[in-house]
Amino acid sequence: MPAPGAAVRAVNPSVPDTGRLMLDIRSLGKNYGSRAALQGVSLGIPASCLAVLLGPNGAGKSTLFQVLTGLFSADAGEAFVAGHSMQHDAVRALAHIGVVFQQMSLDLDLSVERNLRFHADLHGLARALARERIADGCAAAGLTPDLGRPVRELSGGTRRKVELVRALLHRPELLLMDEPTVGLDPKSRRDLLDSVTADVRTRGTAVLWATHLVEEAQGADRVIVLHKGRLLADGPPGDVAAGLGGGGLEEAFIRATA
Repeated sequence: MPAPGAAVRAVNPSVPDTGRLMLDIRSLGKNYGSRAALQGVSLGIPASCLAVLLGPNGAGKSTLFQVLTGLFSADAGEAFVAGHSMQHDAVRALAHIGVVFQQMSLDLDLSVERNLRFHADLHGLARALARERIADGCAAAGLTPDLGRPVRELSGGTRRKVELVRALLHRPELLLMDEPTVGLDPKSRRDLLDSVTADVRTRGTAVLWATHLVEEAQGADRVIVLHKGRLLADGPPGDVAAGLGGGGLEEAFIRATA
């Protein structure tokens, strides 16, 4: 077992040759005073790839997402979204991102439809196109009967479905999911993951899904292990488990991050 904080041999990522990277992170660093939250993190995610960012609490996952969504600025390195620099061209970079945050971010007093229309307006979607996408997204998610209901009347799992439909309205090339299943029951967690996987397969979305739950990483195209701000491993689930000392993915993950 590696000593706490010791580097674990990283696995070379198995990335399909699909051309331009939708997310390209180069030596990203972020500090909070004397504490390093991210330490030289580099990774790339192409289109049609579901990449799970797996790390224990305090690994730096949320900090990485805050940098990628423009809430924080990196202290070192750079991140590109669909070829646009977050540092020098943030407006264009953010236009290519859809986000489901860890904390629910819907207006509880507005209906599902009004929440979605507000988001469509923010992205400048024409009203006719917005109506079409809202109808299609809600139909696919089984939300059509809930369009007129205030969000506060919905279950946690249903609210997450609304947030996913909202995040995809402007057809982003990169979808960021920051521990989106926190507080959800097992069926709701599975339904959400299935919906995201379907979007990867049908529309070619690149997804970075942050979690500390190993079960959510088992079926991913890529598993990226982050611990104490450092990238420990990156590759298909089986290769990551082997690179972190063998055994199953959960066993290897616990051993590497203990």
